[in-house]
Amino acid sequence: MHEPTESINLLSSLGINLSSGQLTTLAIALFVATYAMILLEKYVHRTVAALLGACAVMITGLLTPDMAWASIDFNTIFLLFGMMNIVNVLSRSGFFDLVARRALVLTRGEPARVLWIFSLLTALFSAFLDNVTTVLFMAPVVMTVVLRLGLKPMPYLIAVILSSNTGGTATLVGDPPNIIIGSVAGKGFGEFLTNVAPYALVATVAGIGLMHLLMRRRGDLNSDISAERLRLALTDDTPLKTNPLLMKQALGVFAVTLLLFMIGHPLGLEAGLIALTTSTFLMLIADLTPVELFEQVEWTTLLFFMGLFVVVGALEHVGVFTMVATSLTDIIGGNVGSGILLVGFASALISGFVDNIPFTISMASVLRELQTTFGPSMDPLWWALSLGACLGGNLTLIGASANIVVSDIAAREGHPISFGGFMRYGTPVSLITTTIALGLFYITHTLMN
Repeated sequence: MHEPTESINLLSSLGINLSSGQLTTLAIALFVATYAMILLEKYVHRTVAALLGACAVMITGLLTPDMAWASIDFNTIFLLFGMMNIVNVLSRSGFFDLVARRALVLTRGEPARVLWIFSLLTALFSAFLDNVTTVLFMAPVVMTVVLRLGLKPMPYLIAVILSSNTGGTATLVGDPPNIIIGSVAGKGFGEFLTNVAPYALVATVAGIGLMHLLMRRRGDLNSDISAERLRLALTDDTPLKTNPLLMKQALGVFAVTLLLFMIGHPLGLEAGLIALTTSTFLMLIADLTPVELFEQVEWTTLLFFMGLFVVVGALEHVGVFTMVATSLTDIIGGNVGSGILLVGFASALISGFVDNIPFTISMASVLRELQTTFGPSMDPLWWALSLGACLGGNLTLIGASANIVVSDIAAREGHPISFGGFMRYGTPVSLITTTIALGLFYITHTLMN
């Protein structure tokens, strides 16, 4: 556990000096209070809640401002910021309107087809891109399609979120926890395809199927659109306002960005740096000013993550994650089967309520030490961590980056996704898909070996 911070802060100036144990309790209390405010979104905006929590962490001296700044994962922030700008240029070029119109014809106006087509596309894209990029691309298209069909956007946008997280589980580049695991454990793209992708595929299909059942039960697959309105929607030949040159520029930069995502890690290029660089280059060649683009950046999302990183950073600094991970290690010992279940389900549960990036960093360090002691036989625990951390992101609205990004897009368009509304769909899907994936993984690596 880290030593208490010795810098001057409000508590020390009042003559209050807390022990290490008391600092740990304070960090947990501030996290719980912040999370409670996020839950009370009707009264407190989640970005305000996260920033208040971050301020409290610094005021009480759990972290100095410099330490708080260092606790922010700027790879994630740069990735979000860069991809938001690229997607904004694509939007200005008319690309999303064009894709939405063609996708609408493909669905034939049937709600179930809308659900399955867009969910499968989202999962596929998320496997080979990062899932935040995918939802930035897919959410506006889905929003346009469902509104034209007279459907409620919320469940369809939630389906996009769930599919992005399950699809992103499949590969090294699909979800941030996998990137961390690949880096710490030295695992490559092919190893993820072999050891994780099959279970992620099953989880994806099961998740969409369960989402279908939930939406049908709640009437979300019923459309009251008239036959004439449907005909007009499917045969709409109104000229689209597009900018072909801008579209080509944006798609070209987008393609280069995706290519660099695939090959950048071995070259020492993090996804956030790639996105920041290519989006800046796009601003250079496009006939748009930064002011025009920055007006469309989801600043509330970026600030929410920055505040939450600071609050979670306080937990990490006082050793909460290390204590949890160490306790798991003591229970696991050298039993791979127990390790798969404990690491997998604990990771899923914790990742549903704490951003999975700092937890994965802490747990990956513990698994590396465990593997040093027990050798290659502990390899399955890396894949259990991947499945748990990624699929657990569907448990709540703040479980993964993609969830927050889509939520803010929906709120901006006047169709907010509430915390409770998300859990009505996301929680059962997360519980069942995680259980299926980890169960199959457990059977494969214990009972069959």
